Amino acid sequence: MVNPIRKIVENPKHQLKKYEHIADETESFAEKMSNLSDDQLRNKTAEFKKRLKDGETLDQIMPEAFAAVREADKRVLGLYPFRVQIIGGAVLHGGNIAEMKTGEGKTLTATMPVYLNALTGKGVHVVTVNEYLSQRDAQEMGQVYKWMGLTIGVNLNEMSLPDKKAAFASDITYTTNSAIGFDYLRDNMAQTLDERVLRDLNFALIDEADSILIDSARTPLIIGGSSDNINGLYQRADRFVKTLDEGEDKDFTVDEEQKTAMLTSEGIKKAEQFFNIDNLYGEDNIALAHFIETALRANYAFFRDKDYVVRDGQVKLIDQFTGRISEGTRMSDGLHQAFEAKEGVEIQGESKTLASITLQNFFRMYKKLAGMTGTAKTEEEELREIYNMEVVQVPTNKPVIRVDEPDVLYYSLRGKFKAVLNEIERLHKKGQPILVGTVSVETSELLSKMLDDHGIPHNVLNAKNNAREADIIAQAGQRGAVTIATNMAGRGTDIKLGPGVVELGGLAVIGTERHESRRIDNQLRGRSGRQGDPGFSRFYLSLEDDLMVRFGADRIKKLMQRMNLDDDDSVVTNPLISRSVESAQRRVEGNNYDTRKQVLQYDDVMRQQREIIYDERTQIMKSTASLKGIFLPMVYRTIDRVVDVHTAGPEKDWDLLAIIDFVNNAIDNSGQVTMPDINGKSQEEIKDFLYKLADQEFFAKQDALENTDQLVDFEKTIILRAIDQHWTQHIDDMDRLRQSVMVRSYGQYNPLVEYQTAAFSTYKKMIADIEYDATRLFMKAQIRQNMSA
Repeated sequence: MVNPIRKIVENPKHQLKKYEHIADETESFAEKMSNLSDDQLRNKTAEFKKRLKDGETLDQIMPEAFAAVREADKRVLGLYPFRVQIIGGAVLHGGNIAEMKTGEGKTLTATMPVYLNALTGKGVHVVTVNEYLSQRDAQEMGQVYKWMGLTIGVNLNEMSLPDKKAAFASDITYTTNSAIGFDYLRDNMAQTLDERVLRDLNFALIDEADSILIDSARTPLIIGGSSDNINGLYQRADRFVKTLDEGEDKDFTVDEEQKTAMLTSEGIKKAEQFFNIDNLYGEDNIALAHFIETALRANYAFFRDKDYVVRDGQVKLIDQFTGRISEGTRMSDGLHQAFEAKEGVEIQGESKTLASITLQNFFRMYKKLAGMTGTAKTEEEELREIYNMEVVQVPTNKPVIRVDEPDVLYYSLRGKFKAVLNEIERLHKKGQPILVGTVSVETSELLSKMLDDHGIPHNVLNAKNNAREADIIAQAGQRGAVTIATNMAGRGTDIKLGPGVVELGGLAVIGTERHESRRIDNQLRGRSGRQGDPGFSRFYLSLEDDLMVRFGADRIKKLMQRMNLDDDDSVVTNPLISRSVESAQRRVEGNNYDTRKQVLQYDDVMRQQREIIYDERTQIMKSTASLKGIFLPMVYRTIDRVVDVHTAGPEKDWDLLAIIDFVNNAIDNSGQVTMPDINGKSQEEIKDFLYKLADQEFFAKQDALENTDQLVDFEKTIILRAIDQHWTQHIDDMDRLRQSVMVRSYGQYNPLVEYQTAAFSTYKKMIADIEYDATRLFMKAQIRQNMSA
């Protein structure tokens, strides 16, 4: 049952009331700003900064600051933000999601909250989905900020360290989500403060927020290093699975929804014969079983030109939500190597994870987070629960008059594509521009060939260069244009109608299949009907579409057969079809949300540990005085642990030789500590003796160095080396732990609770290992006077 209080609070009219008030106040300053000279308007920036310094808040100066930059927009760009854009700007400043339809000018809307928040001097990050948009928006909107006296930076993946530092030192920095996420991870692997590029995470405004905060959130950002090469096993496993037959009574089964595959008992027997082993799931063959399962998934649950493409001898993943190639992204757990074995290209070695973070946890570290998109309402629960952001639907500047026709359902794929082709031919003859949306690269290329065969000129966008995408999609509203776009490639670019197109009915949008996410369908539809333009949209479905096959096609198929509607030309047009599809989409969206939530829940355990480790590294790097206050307590805790372990139980069972070995290996350089030094002493007396020995060694090191700087650098190097070595090992251990607790779920255990419990023990062991190694490395190191040369 919906909470009645929440229902009142979340009523769109109630939500908009306070933003309408801000728009009124902003508009009340319009005449005052228009009467200022250019110099007077530019001087408002210094005035606002002083007022903030004198104690006013951003909220207090917001209407006037919005009005100032709004006037600057008009003078610099020739664009004057509408009232609804002021409302959108206020939503963004409040740390929420502004849902604004395509063509409503989100990029211009952003100038108001970005300018306002940049006045604090703490930095504003404008985050986009690709580098083309970062550079484009920085260049276009950056003119306004520069004119108003603020500095602009663009952060790109391949930039040098000095260029990145300069970009993030700016008042406003444009960046992609992956670039800034990897910068954060690299900053926390740096050995000195000079190697770091980011300032504090103050305010991020995320463009295409649903794409970044939801669609991209299933895959963590990972920085990897090289690991052992075991390519031969991938190739052997691939050769084996290609000999198998699919089916319950055959060698393996496939779960298309979960994209998993499993050997049947018959398949297991064949594997044992092929690899000449007795038990595939025996202790010695766990790794082999994993390779076979991965090869099965690669060959039978993932498909070329749908899930990935092969280009320039490499397997490149396709982003299932944008249709673009996900450059630099690889599937984990050996699956990408299995793709490479399947396609016969060079197998790139597996990598060891050095650092990782989910986008959810990265963006939740900002003091304030806001986002704008054309489609977010369907995911408002997730955005509220994960990011604590409300979705506010901002009214359109002009009413939407686009006609959205009900879905049409065909019995077969052949019938559907025949109907799509006929509709494209009909519209193209009268010159009406057409945007055709496809779910996969494969479908876009099939449709392109059909159009070629019928002599219809067209453009195809499916994971091509982003700049070319934007140029082509911008022309999609011209008379006679036919554009095929995979999952809205070219998103972020406005489609404006050419001369005479309004009279023809505006842009026609044809969907060739429903996507598993309603948002993606809404994005496609939303490309038509901008700023009160006419337009129409319709989705063409068949019972052989992936989504229909997964959810209830059999029931509809039997119904159509009973009605003798089972040939290629048979079609059903009924609102019930659209509702059934939406119901299926909600189920998929629910599954996807659960997946993202699970990724986050597991990363939350790592987040707590990661923040402690990263904070500790930062404090060590910032230190200019001796780290004695950090270092000696580490040594003492290590001594406590060693003595406690070897003096547990009755005194006759104490292992004093092990304590002496520890002392000679980790503390005392002379190697002169012997049994008489500790024999007969109590546990506390042994500890006190070792504390004094450690102090003696520490101060001897200090005296051996010429100055404090050398000592500090030496201490930093030792501690950071120990932290980094064991932290990367810990990440691997936690990954294996996660895989092992999944197995325990079969025994009615909650895998997350098991993971949390085991993670605490694993973390304590890592801390003990760090402190032991730091103790050993520092105490046993030989100090030379020329060490700094």
